Amino acid sequence: MSGLNYPEAGVTRLGPLPDGYHHLHHRTRVGRGRADFEAAGAAITEFRMHRGSGARVEASTPRADAGTAVRVAVQAGPLRLAAPCRVIWAEFGPERIGFGYGTETGHPECGEECFVAELAEDGTVWFRVMAFSRPARWYSRLGGPLVPPLQRWYARRLGRTLRRIVAEERERREAPGR
Repeated sequence: MSGLNYPEAGVTRLGPLPDGYHHLHHRTRVGRGRADFEAAGAAITEFRMHRGSGARVEASTPRADAGTAVRVAVQAGPLRLAAPCRVIWAEFGPERIGFGYGTETGHPECGEECFVAELAEDGTVWFRVMAFSRPARWYSRLGGPLVPPLQRWYARRLGRTLRRIVAEERERREAPGR
């Protein structure tokens, strides 16, 4: 895809992750059963999980589909960082729902990240983040040692946010009168 600032587009779908990058693997349990899985998948692919974590997301489509342009912005005090990305792949299967997006020119990093809900055979719903990245701008190279811990922190934050969204959806489904 044009505009990407790295050559290994799409490898977060099935792996393995390429050498020469920092790798991130995070997995957390967010629910149980088909309804929780579908709620998690919808929250991921409709960007509600990202928005619920405090990130500002502008997307060219309401749902993550291949080719969707995405701009994610985070703010800490007066510092605001906006990062252009493009959805490389999206999957809406019976046991796996999610997407992977890649960094475009202007992003502080280069690489790819995926966000996936998985329904295990035992009914457990897992949220998985897998990513590879390396600095692409002078300031991300300068902050190099801080980037991997910040990425891990953000992946855990997304997992907690998704668990909360799934629990709220479950409460609505199970509320009396439904």
